[in-house]
Amino acid sequence: MAKITVSIIKADVGSIGGHIRPSDEMIASVEAHVKKFGKGLIIDSFIEYTGDDIAILLTHKNGVGHKDIHKLCFDALFEAADVARSQGLYGAGQDLLSTAFSGNVKGMGPQVAEMEIDERPAEPFMMICADKTEPGAYNLPLYLTFCDPMYNAGLLLSPSVKKGYKFTIMDVEHTGDDKVIELNSPEEMYDIAVLLRDNGKYIVEKIHARATGEVVAVASTTRLHNVAGKYVGKDDPVLLVRSQKDFPATGEILAPYGIGHYVSGFMRGSHIGPLMPVKRNSQISFFDGPPIVSCMAFSMHNGKLAGPADCFDQPYWDYIRMQVSKKAEAIRRQGFSGPAMLPMTELEYTGVMDTLNNLEKRFIVRKAK
Repeated sequence: MAKITVSIIKADVGSIGGHIRPSDEMIASVEAHVKKFGKGLIIDSFIEYTGDDIAILLTHKNGVGHKDIHKLCFDALFEAADVARSQGLYGAGQDLLSTAFSGNVKGMGPQVAEMEIDERPAEPFMMICADKTEPGAYNLPLYLTFCDPMYNAGLLLSPSVKKGYKFTIMDVEHTGDDKVIELNSPEEMYDIAVLLRDNGKYIVEKIHARATGEVVAVASTTRLHNVAGKYVGKDDPVLLVRSQKDFPATGEILAPYGIGHYVSGFMRGSHIGPLMPVKRNSQISFFDGPPIVSCMAFSMHNGKLAGPADCFDQPYWDYIRMQVSKKAEAIRRQGFSGPAMLPMTELEYTGVMDTLNNLEKRFIVRKAK
């Protein structure tokens, strides 16, 4: 059987009423474009939005980074941006940092996660999309799922899962060619933890199962301020995770999202807030947030999709959303002070640097008597 490639490409190309959600007409234009121009190129597709971002999921046989697949998505998002402009929507084309397609959307603004796999007889996987946060938001959930038996019972109960996983971690502050390191769990769990605690610098790019060598998870790693050289919105990452058998169970992948862990993002991409698991096609609201994550579960056979099942549309997650709301309210009461807002290393791409530069000229060094 030919290998199957699963691709997610996602971007903010316009939103109603500020950073709320894309319009129905934008979604319809993406669906129509993929249906029309994807004939003979793709096997199946699924379109959704998370917050103000439109995500395109495709299955095909063209491999990772294929020019025609990326152009299909780029052109679909470009058309949606045109629709946004015609409707007077905010941020039309915001994440499309170039108007000329150059062969691959990576580095052009949209977030990308792709994996080429040998499809199993039963192939469940999850499409995870976040908004108002950065790629490092997945660091903790991935660590807990693949390294911690408190969240992944398979590390105790499954002989193949117990063999552990190989993490490929990228230093996203390094510009130019990708700078990565490979570390194995469980032997190097503490080294993995040392890196993944810094969500702004070190990000999980891929995870492979050591029992089989197969890829099990792929996350987007693009940081928009590194591409644009200024603040142009938060990165809003995507994640693909395969589940069951030699991989963590679906419930073990979902479990860490019950924490509502604190991530960067929120209003103007400059604050700290808890990551809220939300239902499919949920919009942004409170303080341009809170940071949100959606999860669609699929099964696949010969590249054809069954689903999705909305993983966070279940009564348990209503309880979690209430807890996350309380955490968001608590930290927002602190306003701009201390850890409620990002450190200066992250704010250097915003207008706060102009203020600091102007104030620096007015400082004086007072000599001691």
